[in-house]
Amino acid sequence: MTTTAVDPHVKILDESVVRQAKASGLDVLVYAPHFERLPAIRETAERFSDEELLVVPGREVFTGSWRERRHVLAIGLAEPVPDFITLEAAMREFERQDAAVLVPHPTFLNVSLDAEVVDRYRDVIDAVETYNPKHWPSHNRRARTIAVETDLPQYASSYAHLRGTVGEAWTTFDRSIHDERELVETLQNGVWRTPRHRPDLAHHGRCALEFAHLGWENSWKKADRLLLSGREATHPDDPAYDGRFDDAAVY
Repeated sequence: MTTTAVDPHVKILDESVVRQAKASGLDVLVYAPHFERLPAIRETAERFSDEELLVVPGREVFTGSWRERRHVLAIGLAEPVPDFITLEAAMREFERQDAAVLVPHPTFLNVSLDAEVVDRYRDVIDAVETYNPKHWPSHNRRARTIAVETDLPQYASSYAHLRGTVGEAWTTFDRSIHDERELVETLQNGVWRTPRHRPDLAHHGRCALEFAHLGWENSWKKADRLLLSGREATHPDDPAYDGRFDDAAVY
């Protein structure tokens, strides 16, 4: 049987990430950095794709305000979708564009969809993440419960913010995937898949490093974005969005 090993969510991409992904036996990476516009993400993904490794662009959209934001991962977007719009508007846009909609790190801290929201959008959502290295075991158990109760497929990703985490968690699909559209259709059609992660002690060390990285990401880095950087390039009032999301913007 032909299978494809996919890491559905990484935040970093360079030559070393590509080498590690290939060495780990991955076939596909989904590159979804924070606060970058879709055309730039797509250009970077195309630059690092080759016959051995397919890199697919993705957008983890920050819906809502900084205080009440909820993250949703969209794969297969043809048109850009900004951050800081309502969750309802983001879901409508994903559905309009026929993108695959994934729930990263459900119920994790204050940035995720909870069980009630996942159930509300179960007809739009294509899969729920039930394992990533930033999760603690309790987070994984809660995520699996949500997936089972809503009857949604499960997936694992490295959610790598650090280069060394690439290849630590992935999802194996029981079919060949050669391009972005095939990945989207695989996610949407519920093709049988197996969430996987490395079982050794080194993996647990890598998980601890990824979780520790949250402290920097959610404190000093966020302060820089809020106080020094001004508006993000993915803010809905940026000219790139041509005013299409003005009515849905939360800022």
